[in-house]
Amino acid sequence: MNSARKPDLSIEKKLWSQGFDLIAGVDEVGRGPIAGPVVAAAVILKKNNIPSGIDDSKKISPSGRELLFEQISKNSYIGIGVADVECVDTINVLNATKYAMNTAYKRLEKKPDILLIDGNFEISGEIANIPIIKGDEKSISIAAASIIAKVVRDRIMDKFSFVFKKYTFSKHKGYPTKHHIKEIEKYGVLDLHRKTFSPVNEMIKKN
Repeated sequence: MNSARKPDLSIEKKLWSQGFDLIAGVDEVGRGPIAGPVVAAAVILKKNNIPSGIDDSKKISPSGRELLFEQISKNSYIGIGVADVECVDTINVLNATKYAMNTAYKRLEKKPDILLIDGNFEISGEIANIPIIKGDEKSISIAAASIIAKVVRDRIMDKFSFVFKKYTFSKHKGYPTKHHIKEIEKYGVLDLHRKTFSPVNEMIKKN
């Protein structure tokens, strides 16, 4: 079954054989939430030092992601890009995603030879791109980026829980859960909420 598929190095090995030495997997987290940023990560894995257990971040427990985050961080080149709420509301979430992804790969310590993008779109005209739908289920480089992006965004949302104590951002991470919607109805819309997203925009109109 496709649901049981784990990412591997088949794409990377083919590209390595073609002379693409530095391959950056690029992925994002946070397109679906109604609060908080979009976070993207770019990861260049070192051929001879790839941590075991890398998978799509959604299939790994929080503690497992934290462990892999540390292992990937120690053994890879990593770049992070963040598109804040204002960016998402101003240029829309797809363009904000592309902005975060571009920022992430440009912050890599080494310039990649090629980018493996999770999605059906390209992000850069400067470097070769390979968009891969469900890339985090196919490419270990993209899966590694998904783990880095997920952990970074979760940590950001955990901090917002301390700033906005009435909102349990550490639990729902800004996603439109029933509990999150009730929090907005009770305590109001924050600057952290995406004003162009439903149901936040409807709530603003009501008030």
